Amino acid sequence: MNEPATPSSQAPTSPDPTSPAQTSPAQTTPAPKNPGAESGALDIAGIINLRDVGGYPTTSGETVATGLLYRSGRLGFEGQAGIDALAELGLSTVFDLRSAAECSSLPDRVPPGVDLVHLDVLADAVTSLAAHLADMFEDPIAAEELLQSSKIREHYLGTYRNLITSKAACAAYREMFLQIADLDGPALFHCTAGKDRTGWAAAALLSLLGVAEETVFEDYLLSSAPVLVSFQPYLDQFAAAGGNPELLKPAFTVEPDYLATSLSEVQAQFGSIEGYFRTGLGLSDDITQQIRQRLLR
Repeated sequence: MNEPATPSSQAPTSPDPTSPAQTSPAQTTPAPKNPGAESGALDIAGIINLRDVGGYPTTSGETVATGLLYRSGRLGFEGQAGIDALAELGLSTVFDLRSAAECSSLPDRVPPGVDLVHLDVLADAVTSLAAHLADMFEDPIAAEELLQSSKIREHYLGTYRNLITSKAACAAYREMFLQIADLDGPALFHCTAGKDRTGWAAAALLSLLGVAEETVFEDYLLSSAPVLVSFQPYLDQFAAAGGNPELLKPAFTVEPDYLATSLSEVQAQFGSIEGYFRTGLGLSDDITQQIRQRLLR
């Protein structure tokens, strides 16, 4: 299953879940992040759900370093201003966790000198939520039947289990964390909306670093608001066509149960987050310790 792609900031005449964001040139430079829930959000036009992964305290009294690792939705810019703003982060590498089809349809634009690494987390997925989204926007009655049947929720719960168990997901996350352990400069990882594939990556990393589980959930849930804002034009058009936009929102938000499903799968399969990194991702204890040394202060 793929996340829905970022829509236009103006309501489209023909809804297309794979259309890119259309936003004004970037005007805001990133603000420093302090420990706490919403302070990691960064404002660069053309990127939704962009924030610093760091700033959170750990249970051992350390802090996840800021300015080293970022997470977001896809990197879509109409002009040069957004790329220039992104360049201010000093990135060395961008990890794109989307499918080959997503990358081809809506390719990333990154500043010169930034390595772009494509890692398809859902390469072996057999279904795609995007296929259902097109039908939803075009046929509100059919959409409401689908949404009221709880298929969207079941779809996401299955995806969050697959993020832990599928070979493609494990291979992609292994490579990303392996490279993060050895990076010379800041990095960013992202998918389409920055909430599911990216959400698990951030939650797994913060858990490994020793951030309290309650804080990990709080950070994860921060994705709902910016993603809903970016999809508001589609929700408005769906309402105008006679649909109930409230029923669509589960497709564009995150829920505690989604992350809890992944964490439960980790516990069942590997016993702990350390076991997930060691056995599920095949990363040695030396590598995970290197990640801690790089990202903790």
